[in-house]
Amino acid sequence: MQKRKTVLDIQRMKAEGEKIAMLTAYDYPFARLMDMEGIDMVLVGDSVGPVVAGYDHTLPVTMEEMIYHCRAVSRGLGQAFLVADMPFLSYQVDLREARLNAGRLIKEGGAQAVKLEGGENVADVVRTLADMDIPVVGHIGLTPQSIHRMGGYKVQGKQDQQARQLLRDARAVQDAGAFAIVLEGIPAGLAGQITAALDIPTIGIGAGVACDGQVLVIHDILGLCEKYSPKFVKRYADAASLIRQGIKGYIDEVKQGVFPGPEHSFS
Repeated sequence: MQKRKTVLDIQRMKAEGEKIAMLTAYDYPFARLMDMEGIDMVLVGDSVGPVVAGYDHTLPVTMEEMIYHCRAVSRGLGQAFLVADMPFLSYQVDLREARLNAGRLIKEGGAQAVKLEGGENVADVVRTLADMDIPVVGHIGLTPQSIHRMGGYKVQGKQDQQARQLLRDARAVQDAGAFAIVLEGIPAGLAGQITAALDIPTIGIGAGVACDGQVLVIHDILGLCEKYSPKFVKRYADAASLIRQGIKGYIDEVKQGVFPGPEHSFS
């Protein structure tokens, strides 16, 4: 039986030039399937809001929702490294709340690490969590919890000043103690520069191939999320058509009185 990956395994992958494959999941069945196929890292993202709960964005997601989904995903994993997002307002208010909420995701949710958005502005939070031995993944660039400031889901770092700030943000998060960092929605060239400048692994999403790894949402790669279709998503299967086919078959047989048949009934 393969043992559970750790922070050291993820860091070793960067050192040895092995790409890191990461997917976002929110429930036991998908987590189990990912783990069976050998995924390296699984993220329980606050993207559960728009993808699963139907919210317009990630901001309404609560700690209780994150703990619930994290606990479900953790039960499906045997070897993958599990990271949980810290939702909006769970770490921005003060350091005491940040420590408490991060600790809950580890203790109650079963996560091995937490992820939070921001750069220099959250370095103190990263540091205080790292100081209590909670592994932290940073997240810079297009940060969904900042959509109101950014004016929507827009690529970040196109201007020189923005690019320089993102490089400072990445270094600040690393220096504060993060063991990895997500680069989202930034030009591929800039992501390559950041990856080369850091000692910790970079995980890209809409940030080009030069990152040390990649992350996408499982519903996106299977064609199950029609609400959004970002440029950086590649669809690897059309599961929606198969599911709809199954649902239609069930409805038709119920309407026609075909299901349940004798083989599905008790005498």
